[in-house]
Amino acid sequence: MLQEKKAQIRRDVIAQRDAVDPADRTRAAAAVRGRLAARDDVRSARTLLAFAAFGSEVDLDPLLEDLIARGVGVFLPFVERLVPPDLGIARIKDLHADLTPGRMGIREPDPSRRRAARVDRIDVVLAPGVAFDTSGRRIGYGGGFYDRLIPRLRPGTPVIAAAYALQVVPEVPETSHDVRVDAVVTESGTITVRPRTHGRA
Repeated sequence: MLQEKKAQIRRDVIAQRDAVDPADRTRAAAAVRGRLAARDDVRSARTLLAFAAFGSEVDLDPLLEDLIARGVGVFLPFVERLVPPDLGIARIKDLHADLTPGRMGIREPDPSRRRAARVDRIDVVLAPGVAFDTSGRRIGYGGGFYDRLIPRLRPGTPVIAAAYALQVVPEVPETSHDVRVDAVVTESGTITVRPRTHGRA
């Protein structure tokens, strides 16, 4: 079944990502950040939604610190305690003081400090994920959070996946509820997907 295929890809890719030597992963993450920082859509963004890496994900922290220092409005997601749970976003100005461990231990804006913001005011999104293909299909961690968040963006808002090259697989199974990304940036290069709107792909 499709969900079983997704789960197997998720397990395999996470295992491969976890197995990379930490020094190699650090070098690759720096290359990903460099490619992201050089993008016109990132350089011109006044507001940017990103993610706080956990586990063996691409570490974006140095890039986010640079953006904050330049005065860019940097926002991170948090899990709203709804049924079903959903993502809210809040601006952060200090990666240490403004974040606290949330769902799955992922750092998110501290509930005691954050002010929820509107998703439709974001200029560009740096999205996490487990696996991607060259058509922009994405496998996340199984919660469907970004599949629900992306359609709430302003039409045309770029959604850029930050990942390692090993996370790009030949084909990602797709359902009608899955939403694609516009580009996948890895240490090896950038995969640009055909332009689309933020409905279903």
